[in-house]
Amino acid sequence: MKRTALVVLLFSLIAGMCDAQLWKLKRWEAEFGIGPSFFFPDVGGFSIGKNLAGLKDMGYRQTRFDINGSLRYRLSRTANLRLSMTYAMLHASDKRGSNENRNYESTTNLFEPALVGEYYFIKNKYESSYLFIKGKGIQALLRSLDFYVFGGAGGAWYSVKVNEALSARNMPTSGLAPVIPAGLGATLIYTPNLNFGLELGGRYVFSDYIDGYHSQFSKANDVYYLMNVNITYKLKSGARGLPTLR
Repeated sequence: MKRTALVVLLFSLIAGMCDAQLWKLKRWEAEFGIGPSFFFPDVGGFSIGKNLAGLKDMGYRQTRFDINGSLRYRLSRTANLRLSMTYAMLHASDKRGSNENRNYESTTNLFEPALVGEYYFIKNKYESSYLFIKGKGIQALLRSLDFYVFGGAGGAWYSVKVNEALSARNMPTSGLAPVIPAGLGATLIYTPNLNFGLELGGRYVFSDYIDGYHSQFSKANDVYYLMNVNITYKLKSGARGLPTLR
């Protein structure tokens, strides 16, 4: 009996150590996301004190969309490095805002490459299991979830199309500006190779011309937000740690 118990204990320890390293077999992940974009520029919006902490600026008329693709490398079980490429369309209009009489309106096409780091402050219970038995019910769902924060640096190549009223101001309508992306997200571990996620991230732009307008009363640079529904596929690593599709 003692020998049997010892064998079972050793087997459990070895299996646990192997399970804990399973993530290293799939360090690379490819991700695709799509969702709405929200813009907070000088054109449009409501005056401070009438804005409900910015909620009134998130109207349907101002919402557009973004799509992105990413390649992620897992540094550890709880830390990742991600290279992302994002296209976003942003829209700003004075209609139904605090400056309707100006009648300014602009549409921005933007391409954003960024390098970000991710830290998972809550990690799922199933990723390091050979069996990957999820079960049913809310408890199994919660054990399949990851929650993370991210931050990094990138750039925004932008081109702005303005209406006649705004074009008369003769402002710059294209350029490149540094951006700082930051936000949080959640991931559902659906299968050993497939994840689904939801991410909300803000971008602080080192420019006040993303909407094609700047005034002497501007107190801050432009900001935009992206909310994405993501699908992630885990890539097997080759002999030298490079991703493969096999």
